[in-house]
Amino acid sequence: MSAGGDDEVPGEARPPALVSLYAQMALIRAFETRVTELYRDSEIPGFVHTSLGQEAVAVGVCAALREDDYIATTHRGHGHCIAKGADVDGMMAELFAKETGLCRGKGGSMHVADPARGVLGANAIVGASIPLAVGAGLSSKLLGQERVVVAFFGEGAVNQGAFHEAVNLAAIWELPVLLVCENNVYAEFSDSRRMSRVASVAARAQAYGIDAARVDGNDVLAVRDASLAAVARCRDGDGPILLEAETYRWQGHYEGDAQPYKPAAESAAWKERDPLVLARRRLLEDRATTERALDDTVVEAGERVERAVQLARAAPAPGLEEAYAYVFSD
Repeated sequence: MSAGGDDEVPGEARPPALVSLYAQMALIRAFETRVTELYRDSEIPGFVHTSLGQEAVAVGVCAALREDDYIATTHRGHGHCIAKGADVDGMMAELFAKETGLCRGKGGSMHVADPARGVLGANAIVGASIPLAVGAGLSSKLLGQERVVVAFFGEGAVNQGAFHEAVNLAAIWELPVLLVCENNVYAEFSDSRRMSRVASVAARAQAYGIDAARVDGNDVLAVRDASLAAVARCRDGDGPILLEAETYRWQGHYEGDAQPYKPAAESAAWKERDPLVLARRRLLEDRATTERALDDTVVEAGERVERAVQLARAAPAPGLEEAYAYVFSD
């Protein structure tokens, strides 16, 4: 980021935390915005599910984690992976199904993984991130690693049996698992508020004897602060804990979904609470940075993503022999 001239703000007045969080959200926004364009132009195969409008959850939660902590994510997981430190070039190449992708082109958007960064993988099965995280949490506890595991999932997953079985096991075994429910109002095409007589996911989780709380999922600092407290408790053996982050997905369930089930006024109201706009407003109100610096951050994010696109386009497709790699043992 750069700034200068009359807009320059003394360095000591800049809280680096929110500036950095804003930059990460801008990168995720740029990545997913470009991905939607590439998918519509048929450059990206398979299906694409974006988390536009939900960037504060991914960035706020992952800001509370150590490099060796784990995350298990969903079919809507690009932002989680980037926030955890996955390489943007490798991410884009994976979506292009190229050999230089994080999974050598075999995972794609819904199955991207990066074990070196603690990213256990995205998953196309609703709710599957939760038992995966519980398994990793059990491993961490048995091995004395003090690694915390985050399971990202949507509120629709709370109606899956896997949620209830896995949360119960995590509670019984007191595992270092942070359950992060991204309550984005709609489960695929259905209003999730009509799916249960108990509107709060946090309240449903408390029935298993664990602590749970709701947080404004569009306020990146609120998410980060709640996550820091929860992660510290999990690492100290006081897990599992559930955070219900209330947010909203701007796009349809998948790219191409026209979203006729969403009231226009509702969508417009949520877009006024854009996580990037809220963070930008706070930074400017606090005189922590300048409009010019924030604009530069957005431009740089777009340029970073465009470099990844060019590298992905130029990368080779995986050879036929790659189909047998990591499948059979010698």
